[in-house]
Parts: sequence; C-alpha cells; structure tokens
Amino acid sequence: MSKISFVSFCIENYADMIGKPSNEVYADFKNSGLLNLLQSDYEDLHGMSMEYMLDFCNQYMRGAAKQ
Repeated sequence: MSKISFVSFCIENYADMIGKPSNEVYADFKNSGLLNLLQSDYEDLHGMSMEYMLDFCNQYMRGAAKQ
C-alpha cells in the first residue's frame, strides 16, 4: 500500500466511523498534525489493523481537541 493509499484509507474509514464527510476529516487531520504523522510514520503504522488505526486516529484527535 502506498502512503497516499494509506492516508486515504485512514481518512475514509475514520470519516465513516464518526459520520463526518471525508473532506472535513482531511482538514481536521491536516490542522491537527495527524496527516503529517500518518505520512512520516507510514512504515510503522501501515501494517496495523483497521481497528487499531481508527483507535489511534480517534485518540490523537481527542488529544488535539483538548489543546
């Protein structure tokens, strides 16, 4: 899976999970720094299960919302 496919996978599945349009999730990921993290840590993250990735994204976004 390429980095672009991985990031797209994360955005689309997270958007489905929280019931938000993917373009809004993309903007949220970008503004919070999660988009850069998913790209820079691709090698470590892309082999994780979908459930793990969704939980990772959710925890990250919760932390970003508190700041």
